[in-house]
Amino acid sequence: MRCTWPPPDRHLLVKDGQVLVTKGPRENNYRPAADALFRSAAVAYGPNVVGVVLTGMLHDGTAGLEFIKRCGGTAVVQDPADAEYPSMPESALRNVEVDYVLPISMMGRVLLELVGTPGPAPGSVPIPEDLQLEAAIAERVVGNIEDVRKLGDQVPLTCPDCGGSLWELKHGSVPRYRCHTGHSFTGDVLLEKSQEVMEETLWVALRMMEERKNLLISMSTHGTGPWSVQQAEKLEEIKQHVNRLREFLLNGHSATPRPDGSREDAGH
Repeated sequence: MRCTWPPPDRHLLVKDGQVLVTKGPRENNYRPAADALFRSAAVAYGPNVVGVVLTGMLHDGTAGLEFIKRCGGTAVVQDPADAEYPSMPESALRNVEVDYVLPISMMGRVLLELVGTPGPAPGSVPIPEDLQLEAAIAERVVGNIEDVRKLGDQVPLTCPDCGGSLWELKHGSVPRYRCHTGHSFTGDVLLEKSQEVMEETLWVALRMMEERKNLLISMSTHGTGPWSVQQAEKLEEIKQHVNRLREFLLNGHSATPRPDGSREDAGH
């Protein structure tokens, strides 16, 4: 029998010498999420934690590295020039005060030195209360509005995953947002997610307008007189709307899934 660890689609957390596997809400669209793991380690072990971000796409791990730094830990990032996919290292370097930027060839030696050096005594660095609260929310899978209110201020934005209200978290230097069900986003990820949802909605609108255009074409071929002229005028109007919307979508900045599952690349 083949076994994988950790199980797929689960967050991996650590706490007081234990490993916790939970199916909590996604963070930054990820499950498992490096941010959730890093936060749990930072809260449990404070300045004795070393966080490492390696090659990868998008932003996972950036907020987590900041959590580790706020608890007195050490941040290590692969040199983007050495990374096959530099997005994650670059995001971490833009947003976090990193201690070491290293190529893979040097990382093993430095990590051995770090873990071999006696760390500060437990409790010597205070753990921020907001991180303790977020770690507790992740452990019990769901939060509540009162918990989230302690973390930040409600803003006129909705969670792209569940449609609930979002709170802007007021701690740390990385802009972050959280809903009361537990979904969490950095500002960069929320911006990208909102664009994806907007473009997907526009593709649906385009499909519906195309269907309306086809119906008007069919209706305009039946009958004569003022009624037929009226349908022809509506047809010309919706053709203009279809062309404008299609031009807007095709001149976008990213490839977006269409409702039928295909993709349309910008400018092609």
